[in-house]
Amino acid sequence: MDASAIFDSAALRAHRRRAAPGFSAHDFLMREVTTRVVDRVGDTNREFPLAVEYGCHGDLLADALGRDGRVGQLVQCATLADYLPSAASANSLVADDEFVPFAAGSVDLALSVLNLHWVNDLPGTLVQIQRALKPDGLLLAAMLGGDTLHELRYALMQAEVAVEGGVTPRVSPLVDVASLGGLLQRAGFALPVVDVDTITVTYPDALALMRELRGMGETNATASRRKTFSRRETLLAAVEAYQDEFADDAGRIPATFQMLYISAWRPHESQQQPAARGSATVSLTDALRSK
Repeated sequence: MDASAIFDSAALRAHRRRAAPGFSAHDFLMREVTTRVVDRVGDTNREFPLAVEYGCHGDLLADALGRDGRVGQLVQCATLADYLPSAASANSLVADDEFVPFAAGSVDLALSVLNLHWVNDLPGTLVQIQRALKPDGLLLAAMLGGDTLHELRYALMQAEVAVEGGVTPRVSPLVDVASLGGLLQRAGFALPVVDVDTITVTYPDALALMRELRGMGETNATASRRKTFSRRETLLAAVEAYQDEFADDAGRIPATFQMLYISAWRPHESQQQPAARGSATVSLTDALRSK
């Protein structure tokens, strides 16, 4: 593994492979976010003859897009064959999350649902996606944002300090809105927009949440994580801290999933362009003073 890597790719693949057989029992978040991404496809007054999904989870996106005639052929990529679509007629391939295996200027629409937050080289991957798009091609994606699972992060931190006298990385580092917008601009995208949404789910206790994350294949895969099993005392202290700090009147605990929705285009001369610097005919001072 690259010493500079944020995530342990081998551990991530192992987590996903372990989760694959029972993923359908824990795919509620993927289904919901997939629907919201497909809704954004419907918001565009465009047709996309060739679309590519990076990091697919079976047939979820293909089924949702099947109801939208704007998208023609869909090619789906996954790091594991376990997550490729089941339909024999599907166009799919196994490809690394950080390698975009398409020629420059060949793709009309790039889609990604809850996958980019696991990429080590996010700037490089965005650059590759931008190059693969045709001029005026569109990227639509959803990824987890920095406020995700802040309750769990707090509870684990409190437990480790109390039981073990220190803190280790327990929840993946995640990008924030401002940083993501800057990365899209650096990657060469035009008209980048990042929308933020929050999905809150409740569970009987923190252990139920941890089992859900395991079933999703979303457990800790940071390269700097502790490589041994967690101590029982630490987990029990985390459960108690979570309950004490966040439980509602019914005793259920909330889990926050912050979603960052990306919309960005490969530049094209037909797109709206910013006015030339100094071309304004009304001063900002006069505008602010006007009624």
